[in-house]
Amino acid sequence: MAVHRRLNCSPEQVFAVLGDGWLYPLWVVGASRMREVDEGWPAPGTKLHHSFGTWPLLIDDTTEVLDLQPDRRLVLEARGWPVGTARVEITVEAAGGGSLVSIAEDVSDGPARLVPQPVRVAGIDVRNRETLRRLAYLAEGRD
Repeated sequence: MAVHRRLNCSPEQVFAVLGDGWLYPLWVVGASRMREVDEGWPAPGTKLHHSFGTWPLLIDDTTEVLDLQPDRRLVLEARGWPVGTARVEITVEAAGGGSLVSIAEDVSDGPARLVPQPVRVAGIDVRNRETLRRLAYLAEGRD
């Protein structure tokens, strides 16, 4: 299931934020710091090396680009071990002078798959609504 938000900016402005790997912790709920961004990000196969959690319980992991359609679609594999791995698909469509942004996410591997889907999806949806709110603040402020 996906969550959606209408943003008052162009798809290009949204992808300017998505394409700057160093901004990842500013819009992704749970990401706390960046350690490295692979050269060429967000080309397929490139990774963000980030940490999630809060000190002193920081966990270092990565997020990898699986697919990219510039200014339209970004598919990521977000690792968060020991919790698991998630597939995240972000789509952006031009909509009435702005953009409609959607995030569809679910656990693809690891212990989090043991959480019943209705409970898992409810938690992911709350997180992704906040993620889209943060993404809107960043993207709408770009020229």
